[in-house]
Amino acid sequence: MARLVRLEATGPLKINPADFPQDKPVFLCRCGLSKNMPFCDGGHKISRSELPGVLYTYDNAGAAVTSTLADPGCCPVVGTPGAAASPPPAAP
Repeated sequence: MARLVRLEATGPLKINPADFPQDKPVFLCRCGLSKNMPFCDGGHKISRSELPGVLYTYDNAGAAVTSTLADPGCCPVVGTPGAAASPPPAAP
């Protein structure tokens, strides 16, 4: 499971630890679907049903899948024509 993410930033974002309260954790987005980048806003919840070996594209709102296709950078999807029945070998 992977998703295409459009990022338009051209540089880093500085995160100053002094700007955050020390009594609660801060979560950074790793799914690419947050509307409050680089912070997690729960947008990843829609991706919970993604399948391994499939590349997902979401609409601009991150609310709906607009297309799917086989992920050439991953393992074949079991059950698709030409897919292997066993999982891919482990990385060295």
